[in-house]
Formats: sequence, structure tokens, C-alpha cells
Amino acid sequence: MYCYEKQYDVIVVGAGHAGCEAALAAARMGCSTLLFTINLDAVALMSCNPAIGGLAKGHLVREIDALGGEMGKNIDATGIQFRILNTRKGPAVRASRAQADKQQYRLRMKQVLERQANLDLKQGEVTALVVEEGRVTGVESRVGMRYSGSTVIITTGTFMRGLIHVGLVNYPGGRAGDLPSVGLSDQLRELGFRVGRLKTGTPARLDGSSIDFEKLEPQYGDDPPIPFSFSTERIDRPQLPCHIAYTNERSHDIIRSGLDRSPLYSGIIQGVGPRYCPSIEDKVVRFPEKTRHQTFIEPEGSDTVEVYPSGLSTSLPLEVQIPFYRSIMGLERVEIMRPAYAIEYDYVDPIQVHASLETKLIANLYHAGQINGTSGYEEAAGQGLMAGINAALRTKGREPLILGREEAYIGVMIDDLVTLGTAEPYRMFTSRAEYRLLLREDNADLRLREHGFRVGLLAEEEYGRFLWKQERIGMELARLKTTKILPSEMDETTRETYGMHDLQNGVTFEELLRRPEVTYEDLARIDPAFAGVERAVREQAEIQVKYRGYIERQQVEIERSRRMEGTQLPAEFDYEAIAGLTGEVREKLIRHRPGTLGQAARIPGMTPAAIAVISLTLKARGGV
Repeated sequence: MYCYEKQYDVIVVGAGHAGCEAALAAARMGCSTLLFTINLDAVALMSCNPAIGGLAKGHLVREIDALGGEMGKNIDATGIQFRILNTRKGPAVRASRAQADKQQYRLRMKQVLERQANLDLKQGEVTALVVEEGRVTGVESRVGMRYSGSTVIITTGTFMRGLIHVGLVNYPGGRAGDLPSVGLSDQLRELGFRVGRLKTGTPARLDGSSIDFEKLEPQYGDDPPIPFSFSTERIDRPQLPCHIAYTNERSHDIIRSGLDRSPLYSGIIQGVGPRYCPSIEDKVVRFPEKTRHQTFIEPEGSDTVEVYPSGLSTSLPLEVQIPFYRSIMGLERVEIMRPAYAIEYDYVDPIQVHASLETKLIANLYHAGQINGTSGYEEAAGQGLMAGINAALRTKGREPLILGREEAYIGVMIDDLVTLGTAEPYRMFTSRAEYRLLLREDNADLRLREHGFRVGLLAEEEYGRFLWKQERIGMELARLKTTKILPSEMDETTRETYGMHDLQNGVTFEELLRRPEVTYEDLARIDPAFAGVERAVREQAEIQVKYRGYIERQQVEIERSRRMEGTQLPAEFDYEAIAGLTGEVREKLIRHRPGTLGQAARIPGMTPAAIAVISLTLKARGGV
């Protein structure tokens, strides 16, 4: 084995969405970083849908951006349709989503990586970790080269023992067109990690020139498009529409006729798939009463005819896929450019990982992305960013950055994974966050910019703009609170509109804005001075005024739970020696090894009585 002469602080294995964020974070924090990937032409490739964001996922992208990550900037530079979802609902569940120019997204991210100081990119397959005395010290590649690193981050996506299925045919692959990684998961098993098997799938890619779009319903983006990144001023790229189509009874009959050749229903696929994103054959079998299913025909870019039929993933054989897609109105003559397929891959039980994403079994080894059982570009990128930050902090001898459930969706996701584990691909939902009114897309910078600046990811210029915005919001809230308007200063129409005939002493603009029907546009009609308030400042002021009571109640809840979250449980805590715990509870505590009393309380089946016993034991030993 030949040893490469350069010593790295951080080695990242895999250059998907997790790997890119991890490598950039570590390098930007001043660490000598190596990013390893099987294929340098597939950096940040969108293997499935060509889109970023969506419900809860948009929150993750905003948080990544607020901390100093790259995903938000990358989609702003390469997006071809931007939409805000749930606009008729409250601010907590509104979410941004954007179609990407798939190839431009990949190329821009590769360019950012190539131009990043402290970062080397190398193509090759990592087949083994170098572990000495319970600590990782580097990696070995298939071609016989050893690379030394103080920390290693594994972000292998679907590549570990990846197996692709099209009908009853299967073959090894990390995704269609790429080789799998075959040595790493075997070594992880040997090191004591619990390795499981998951499954995901993707639709066929269709030739847009063979689709009759006149028969489909167009769906346009927002005008003007709203950027993801807090640093992007506006979106300048030309925007493209998506189109809506529907399956029908004939489509479903074709699916049913092919179920005997489905690897999913013939027992060939062993991995567990995502329940929230089922294949079309799953939908047809599970919901027989439905006569149609909707699909969005999404363009894959400005310079390609390839389109992506969202929601129509399948692992049926090609001879079934062809008539199925052609049974859809508007797709009668459609040509398949790339067949749909399912893929099985290995993942590692995430309860074997600390909240810092460092593994519990091997020091200085971090896991991020689908290796932890998640599904989705945004979930992977959020973990990659945090793993990169914490690996860099480890090399500097600093404490890790752990985001709480009350601070970020990223914190909720990581806590869910390391506390509860997952037996199926994990996806972020707003319902997973108990403090979601505080964890909105719009205030991600107010929650997380300080963290990004403190660890060294946020440039002075960006941080300065944030401080200016923060100051402007404070000034605007003060103005709303102290500025009064008297009925005598209004015309008759305004007094009638806002029901102010009976007011003697007037009302502050804050009290007026607190009314559900009153917006900032209404304030501007009453007082033109409000018309000049910047959109981001106006948005924050209005939300904070209207939802103040709810926000304050959630803050009280957070303070109540903070004590348990702050109570550390020693890694070597001997649960066998604690009297008063049932055998089941003791077994779960030993298996999960929670880092805090709060994490222990969230383990399924953990009782309040058991938490009280642990707390009393800690106090008796001087641990609280």
C-alpha cells in the first residue's frame, strides 16, 4: 500500500449533496480537505427529481444557507422555476421549491468545489477505512493508495452495495450508469456497526419532444421568483413551466398486469422503501379505489428535451413501462430515454452516531446523508454541512456545534435519527418539529447566522448585511409599538374600513397590524412611510406582531424542556447498575446510548418513571 505524501485534516468520501456541503464547510473553516468520489463528472448530480426544496425541505435549504452552506446559492443560480407552496396557510408551513437545470446545478457546484481553497478533489473508490486503536486515521482506495486524515466523513449515498432493479433483472450500481461501492459496508459490519438495507426508486426520463403538451395543464412559477439564499438579491434566469398529467384506469390495468414481474411484489427486493413516496405500482395496489394519480411533468433543464414525470417511479420491466407511460393523455407517443428503476443499498443504523454525527464506535469518523437512513437531497446536505463543521471543529480542538430541536429543522432531523433510529428512508416533515412556529423559512437567518459566523463559515460581508437587517427589524418593531394614529387623522373611508369610529385615544400601528385582516399594505395606505420598508423587514415585523402570543407560548415550552436537554448522560453510564429500571427500558438505553436526558425521554417506550429514576441516580452521583 502506497501512502500519499499529503496529510489532510478532513477526508470526505462521496460527492453527492452531503459530501459537497461537508467538504466546502471544512475547507472554508481552514482545514486541509480531500473530497473523494467515484465519478468527478457526477458531483452533486440529481439522481432523482431535478428540484430543490418543498414542504419542510425548503426549511432545510434556508437553514443550510443561513449557516453558510452552498445549496441555496446553487439553486438560485441554476433554477428554472421557483414557487412558494402553502401560500394560503400560516408562515410556519410555507415552503420554497425550485426546479433546477440539472446539468447546470451539477456543473456550478463542481466549479465552486474546484475553486475552493484548502480543498482537493480526487476520483476513485474508497474501499477501506484505516482504523488504529479505535480511531480512524485515513482511507484506502481501490488502486492501492492510502490517504491520511485526522477525520473522515462517509457520505456514500446509495452506492454502498447498490443493486439496481428493472423488472426481474438486477445488476450492481450506485445509480444508473455508475459503479457501486462494494468494500466499505463489509468493513463497517466488521467494526461492529449494524448495517441494514433500504430501497428507493426513480421514474423514467421521457423525451419531451414526443409529448403533446397541448393536452396537458401548464403550471407556472411565481412572478417574481423568490430566492432561497439570504444572499441572493434576485433571480435572473429565464423560467420554464411544468405540466400536469394524470394516470387513468387503463394505466392502472397495465400496472396490475405486470405485478408478477415486479421485483417489489415478487420478493426480489428486500430493502424497505419510503412509505411517503411510493412507486406507482404501490399506489395502484394500496389505493384501488382511486381512478387516477397526478403527475407533474418537470423539465430537466433549459437545453435538454428530457423531462421527469414526478410521482411515477417504478421498478416494472421496460416492456410494461412503455405501454404504461403511453397510456397517459398527452404521452400517447412518448419515448423513454432512461428507464425507471429501483435501487437497494446499505445504510448504518443512525443510533450508533452522536448528535455531532461522529460515530460512537470509531472516534473521528462521521456519517452523513443516506448512510444514516435519510432520503432526499436537502436532508443529506443538512447532515453533510453539520458533519463538515464538526469534523473541522474536532481538528481545531473545539466543541462540536449541536443544533437543538428548538433551533432548526436540521436539529430536529439529527435528533430524530440519533435518538430514534429509522427502519425506512427518513424524510423531513413540518409535523416532526414541535416548535415549528419558531422554525420558519423566513427567520432561518435570525436563528442561525450567528452560529455560521462563529464557526467561520460566514463571510464578514454577509454577516454585516445580516446585522443590518436585524437592526432594521428591531427599529421597525419599535416604530409600530410607539407610533399612534388618531381617528381624527383618518378620512371617513379609512375609519369605516378599520372600525375606528368609537376609538377616543387612537391606536398604535402594532395594535392595528395585530388584526388578522390587516396587512402591511393596509398600513402603507394609511401612512405612506410604511411603503418604503424592505420586504424582508416588513415580513418579519408582520409575523412577529401577528403571532406574538403563540411564539411566546412556544418559548415557555422550550424553557421548560431545556433542563432535560442540558442534562448530559455519560457515555459510560452503567444502566445495568441502576435499580428500578425494567429490563426492556435498560435494554433500550444500552442500545441507544442517549447523550442527554432529553434524548432518553424521546426513545420509544421510555416511561416518565424511568426518566425520573435516571435523573435521581445522576443527582446522587453528582451528575446534575
